[in-house]
Amino acid sequence: MVKGSVQEKGGYLHTVISYTDKDGKRKQKWQSTGLTAKGNKRKAQELLKERIDELEMTLEREETQIPDMPFSQFMSNWLAMIKPTVLITTYGSYQYFIEKRINPYFDEKNITLQKIRTVDIQEYYNTMLSKGTKWNSVAKHHAVIRKALDYAVKMDYILVNPAVKIETPKRQKFIAEHYNRDELQQLFEAVKGDLLEVPVILSAFYGLRRSEALGLKWGAIDFEQKTLCIKHTVCRISVDGKDVIVRKDTTKNKTSLRTLPLIPDVEKLLLKTKKQQESNRRKCRNAYNKDFLDYVCVDDMGNLLRPDYLSQHLQTVLKRNNLKHIRYHDLRHSCASLLLANGVSLKEIQDWLGHSDFSTTANIYSHLEYGAKVKSANKIAENLSLEEKTKDG
Repeated sequence: MVKGSVQEKGGYLHTVISYTDKDGKRKQKWQSTGLTAKGNKRKAQELLKERIDELEMTLEREETQIPDMPFSQFMSNWLAMIKPTVLITTYGSYQYFIEKRINPYFDEKNITLQKIRTVDIQEYYNTMLSKGTKWNSVAKHHAVIRKALDYAVKMDYILVNPAVKIETPKRQKFIAEHYNRDELQQLFEAVKGDLLEVPVILSAFYGLRRSEALGLKWGAIDFEQKTLCIKHTVCRISVDGKDVIVRKDTTKNKTSLRTLPLIPDVEKLLLKTKKQQESNRRKCRNAYNKDFLDYVCVDDMGNLLRPDYLSQHLQTVLKRNNLKHIRYHDLRHSCASLLLANGVSLKEIQDWLGHSDFSTTANIYSHLEYGAKVKSANKIAENLSLEEKTKDG
């Protein structure tokens, strides 16, 4: 049983708590409240109650004999526990953060679950940043650690989550690279007849993510109504040390599910591609891979193009043709910048790209919205001048 009282000593109030520890020894704990004796007894009594409650929780935890463990072991256990409950893509990213970054660091520091402090987690973030890890990645590490420690609190492994006190790392403003119209035209010439042609055109014309371009199915294209629907994705994830290609009949988020008009030049290319695939299937017969018949982006033998192939082969094409270096994802940015330069509003671009909210579009592309700035500059010039006006004027 835990008992307590408030006692005066040296003009200040102290809490005095008597209790029996886990070994059966009777102990007494004096702690200053920092409050002067005059007029603060009620506050001291409230503090006494808080300290008794905290001590009782500590003693209860010790009685249940919850074993301490290395923090890295807890993170691995938590990862295994959530595996059946999350998407494989989510699990793959969590596994990478934990096994490649978080666990090696905390193993080296020899920190246990019940001894981990807020400062330990903050030092981990600072170390990652000092090694060149971007704030955006550190923010993802923070989300994983906090979520795992929330579970530790729920299971009574620890009393409080030390990650809660850390201010969430702020996402850095991203400045996207892009091609202008002439550079895109040069790229289209460079990929003509290449396996990259269709996915490059799709991403440049529609701003599709790599996963959306590779996930496009013939069934999602309506040649009569002149529309194509973005509702399938293909991505690569590393799970348990193996590369896994994940095909999903879902998009990144609800707003990524969108139906777009079929642009005439794209329609011609798609019809040509469909005809070529049918010809390849007849020529190759049983050697043709029939597992991906409904996918648009396949090779001559019917194999689905891999995400890493698109990124790597694009770099080969760029170097071979002396074109400016961009990532595959920058084709999406090129599409947006071209729309913006031609008077399309940020809200309309949000719908075209399938961003989940307007702030995402604005944060990435607002610096390119030059037309509005020119309009503002003209208005200022009409009303202000540094030239002295003559009396006659």
